[in-house]
Amino acid sequence: MKTTPKQTAYALLRITMGINFFGHGVTRLPKIPSFRDWMVSQFQESILPESLVYAWASVLPFIEFFIGILLIIGLFTYRTAIIGAIVIAILILGSCLTEHWEWAGGQMLYALFYFFIISQVSENKWSLDNKLLASKSYTPVNN
Repeated sequence: MKTTPKQTAYALLRITMGINFFGHGVTRLPKIPSFRDWMVSQFQESILPESLVYAWASVLPFIEFFIGILLIIGLFTYRTAIIGAIVIAILILGSCLTEHWEWAGGQMLYALFYFFIISQVSENKWSLDNKLLASKSYTPVNN
């Protein structure tokens, strides 16, 4: 089977977003306490309770790490991308609540990339989803 340019572009975008999230997670995992302290300090002036920020900062590196791996290999791509988009929406809310408008602007680009990954999931040829689908024992959720 021949791969189309759109399928190639989709795979490269999915893998690139996966590397980005994986990189965020893998660099934060060994230093969760300092990352958590930094995040709590960023939200001191916000309306969010410290306990909520503390909990979010404790789990975010794991979420980023697993989203990254799943996007890189293309497993559960549709659901993973939706979770990634939700994470970005949460991060945008946090950026707005702390008035870090430049962060929110950058995160809007992530939201746009997730829009493409989610809306074009039918182009997800180079993936474990596609390999498993070919084995007829797997039904991905694409809607």
